Amino acid sequence: MTTTAFSPDTEARLAVARQVADAVLFEGYVLYPYRASAAKNRLRWQFGVLVPPAWAAECEEHDFQHTECLMEPKAGARLAVEVRFLHAQRRTVQQVRQDGGFETVPELPLEDRVLVPWDEGVEERVEVLEPVERLTGDGVTVPFTRPAREQTEPVLDAAGRTVGRLIRRCEEISGVVRLTARELEGPYRVMCLTAVVENTSSWSPPDGSGDRDAALARSLVAAHLLMGLSAGSFLSMTDPPEWAKGAVANCRNLHTWPVLAGEPGRADLVLSSPIILEDHPAIAPESPGTLYDATEIDEILALRTAALTDEEKREARGTDERAAAVIDLADSMPPEVLERLHGAVRSLREVTAPAAPAAPATPDVPDGVQRPDTPWWDPASDSGFDPAHDRALVDGHSLGAGSRVQLRPGLRRTDAQDLFLNGRSARVEAVLHDVDGAVHLAVTVEGDPGADIRREQGRFLYFQPDEVVPLEDG
Repeated sequence: MTTTAFSPDTEARLAVARQVADAVLFEGYVLYPYRASAAKNRLRWQFGVLVPPAWAAECEEHDFQHTECLMEPKAGARLAVEVRFLHAQRRTVQQVRQDGGFETVPELPLEDRVLVPWDEGVEERVEVLEPVERLTGDGVTVPFTRPAREQTEPVLDAAGRTVGRLIRRCEEISGVVRLTARELEGPYRVMCLTAVVENTSSWSPPDGSGDRDAALARSLVAAHLLMGLSAGSFLSMTDPPEWAKGAVANCRNLHTWPVLAGEPGRADLVLSSPIILEDHPAIAPESPGTLYDATEIDEILALRTAALTDEEKREARGTDERAAAVIDLADSMPPEVLERLHGAVRSLREVTAPAAPAAPATPDVPDGVQRPDTPWWDPASDSGFDPAHDRALVDGHSLGAGSRVQLRPGLRRTDAQDLFLNGRSARVEAVLHDVDGAVHLAVTVEGDPGADIRREQGRFLYFQPDEVVPLEDG
């Protein structure tokens, strides 16, 4: 298809949302330790993969995404839709033979990197711009195709001599975008927007073989949608107004989920993502760059990446350009930037105190909101607590260090590991109080061969008083 150029205003609004959309696009693209030989990098492309229909029939992966959300368009509004995905590009490594020809090799060592075969991801976009009124009835159907292609890149050594080449091949992929809108009954003019992205490739596995790599070459990888209204707004699908909750509950979202995107306070953009997000997701301001590792923790990844051996870094640099950028980022990160990654408290926010009156007075600050001139936690407040000697009253029994209890973890905050301890007897090691005033019992499980090590290291299991039953010492 011929892509539609968005207006500068639409481009500017989409650019804000693309910061998060890029994180969705490359989520899990290459995982630490960023080498093709690492086991975790041999099974790739896990999020938002739309496979050819014939392959979807053979496995549990999907060939479509179905998004439904509510919008309140104004008269004359236009809907801009941007489908974004990665097109897998297979890279083959060849070296020069003595006769001047080329032969395929498993690796090509160079001074600064080791080139290896790898599947790169090429970003693709499909843009659609339509008046909202055209989406009613049968709606709009936009087919698209990305042709097969092959590129060759020479590989030069430090002296500028050709020592090999990289051959990159992309298979043809095809798909379709279907957009429809219908007005809902009710006191407000609300429309339900449906956006479907399908892989329509005619490819099928040869002889019924289960070759996922062959299917991925013809798949839409990390597929997601950005949608924007030129006039009007979308409704939040996670926190809709009371009058719209019934309509939101009736929306069908398959293999994706729409959230409000862009700047907080605006509702004219939606990101429909295969990864669960909240409304107005944003990149952490402390993050120095993209690390591509699923559920990444920047500080740990930066430290561990910087600690890789020189040989491991050479292989990572030869695996992918994005992996090479991560290595360079970790090696060049200043201490003050790394220190910023150590942690940030986001649940506390400051409020602007009212102008101080002539006489001293306490500003009227709502409960739970931090006063700008008061630290959120005063270390001096710990002076009245002694975990080794404090007691907690449970069912009329005073429990402290040395008391025996039976563990009865509750359902409201229990994880799978706690369930395995249900009914086990344990010994209280300490009684702790958190900054919110809650009491926690630090325990070791009786019969645990590592109990002495836990005591030495102070690594206990923690339960609240209503999750234990006191046991009488025998």
